[in-house]
Amino acid sequence: MTSFDTSPQLNAWRALLALAVVFVMLATTGWTALKAHPATTPLQASLSAWEHGRIAGHDLPDPDASPARLAAFFATLTAPQRARLAHRYPLAVGNMNGAPVELRYRANRIALGKARKTELKRMHDPRLSPNGQQEAGRRMHRYEALMSDKRHILAFDPEGSGRVAEVFGSLTKAERISVVVPGVDTDLLTFQRTYRKYSAPVGMAKSLYAAEKAASPSTRTAVIAWADYTAPGGLGLDSATGVRAAEGAVRLNALVRALPGGAPVSLFCHSYGSVVCGVAARALPGRVADIAVAGSPGMRVEKASHLHTSAQVWAMRDADDWIQDVPYLELGGLGHGADPVSSAFGARVLSAADAKGHSGYFEPGTESLLNFADIGVGAYRSVHCSDDDKACRAGLSGTTTDGRA
Repeated sequence: MTSFDTSPQLNAWRALLALAVVFVMLATTGWTALKAHPATTPLQASLSAWEHGRIAGHDLPDPDASPARLAAFFATLTAPQRARLAHRYPLAVGNMNGAPVELRYRANRIALGKARKTELKRMHDPRLSPNGQQEAGRRMHRYEALMSDKRHILAFDPEGSGRVAEVFGSLTKAERISVVVPGVDTDLLTFQRTYRKYSAPVGMAKSLYAAEKAASPSTRTAVIAWADYTAPGGLGLDSATGVRAAEGAVRLNALVRALPGGAPVSLFCHSYGSVVCGVAARALPGRVADIAVAGSPGMRVEKASHLHTSAQVWAMRDADDWIQDVPYLELGGLGHGADPVSSAFGARVLSAADAKGHSGYFEPGTESLLNFADIGVGAYRSVHCSDDDKACRAGLSGTTTDGRA
């Protein structure tokens, strides 16, 4: 399940918090096991090849250069030259912040095709167990689905459990951009679901995109389903700490800074995704207008003002969301701090009426989704506030698109 399991062992979470001191002792005395460094990954190999590559007799720029520097480089190339780079270094170009988005889509389609061939071979590899072969088959089919010409894959990395980001709408023409940041158990295989589809990143983003269109048909919007960070797996130490969030925050900041144009950006952060957004907040550029969290275990601060962001901070939680039973505290690095919907935190608290438990905030027809859509199109005066936070629209401007007030 995306963003924590919907039937978690909450006692396990409390036990993890109680063991914080022990964990810190183990970590500081060197008793915790370290994972071995993996061999060179496909993405690393592609980046290394890029670093040694040339085009038209000239060296290629540092792939870690600023998005503006890379965008300027690609602007000097002809269309055939850009296509050549996408074919030679598909993973490098497909994940390169600053490369033209249409070129990234093309490069990732090529990279997905190569990854599909690899998994097709693994499906019939006698050295793999039946479970391993079945897993290869699942990945192969997922790659195949993502390769469709109708899909716009902004980022793709097949390493480990996999990372991916998909765009709905036109990033280059958008007047407002929304980014959906999901939580735990998010990876390549859980990126999209047929059953309970609105609990997966693709379903969340498609639902939000449709709701934004309905809220303001004249506003050009784009929504990104962003699963381009290594999320924690399940309810364990990773989900109870900010380690994965810190890594994800760096990637989220890089994404936002590389988005084309100057359209305002709204972040919609679900469950552990709100931890990522909380850690990222202070480094995000000023074009981020909103950080909206749902079903949050905390943002690793005690007050919204401690996020040090110019963005509006919004929070909501469904009455049936089990996350409310998780202790809102931080002890020895475990836990994520204060409850974002508490009055003391200082976020603008929204209604989440009709949301379906912890994973149902993006279900069509819910008040939670309608509120997200109004934020996404900048119709702040249309949002429905929580019953006990009548001031959540205070000091805000924004057009009312459908008479909701």
